[in-house]
Amino acid sequence: MPFENTEHHTSRGGWIEVIVGSMFSGKTEELIRRLRRAEYARMKSEIFKPVVDTRYSDEDVVSHDEKSIRSTPVDSASNILILASEVDVVGIDEAQFFDPGLVDVCNKLANNGMRVVVAGLDMDFRGKPFGPIPGLMATAEHVTKIHAICVRCGNLAHYSHRKTASRKLVLLGETDEYEPLCRSCFNEALKE
Repeated sequence: MPFENTEHHTSRGGWIEVIVGSMFSGKTEELIRRLRRAEYARMKSEIFKPVVDTRYSDEDVVSHDEKSIRSTPVDSASNILILASEVDVVGIDEAQFFDPGLVDVCNKLANNGMRVVVAGLDMDFRGKPFGPIPGLMATAEHVTKIHAICVRCGNLAHYSHRKTASRKLVLLGETDEYEPLCRSCFNEALKE
């Protein structure tokens, strides 16, 4: 797979990898795995996350299974361009929370020869495309969609069903607020 090639080339072109799926599907874990592999290959990397994501840590990117990696919280996509100079690999977690400018930022980084690895929810709690993710998927060289397991029937889940009454688009939460569901169970849950 091209995105697993961690050999360091000084005259290589950059590219964008997008990891998407529902909550609890392992997106952040996969992002951390790819960034760790780049570090083992002695590639200089930097990982960013939105400043609003403080669920597990104010600074580190942390997966639901408590794997973590050092990161830099930023309040806008444009700050990534400023802070990501002089690196080989840029990681971005919770990309759905960034402004639409993230698509241009990622393309500029890739055009400058960097490998850009982005993870985020592809759909919001209503099952609608979320934030800059559709634009990133359209311009990325590699898209990986991973699935959780539906907590109601055991099939593959790709919806993040919100169990609370809040209608806010951005509501940080865990298993108390969200559950991964397959299409059938998600449609049934919407009727409840």
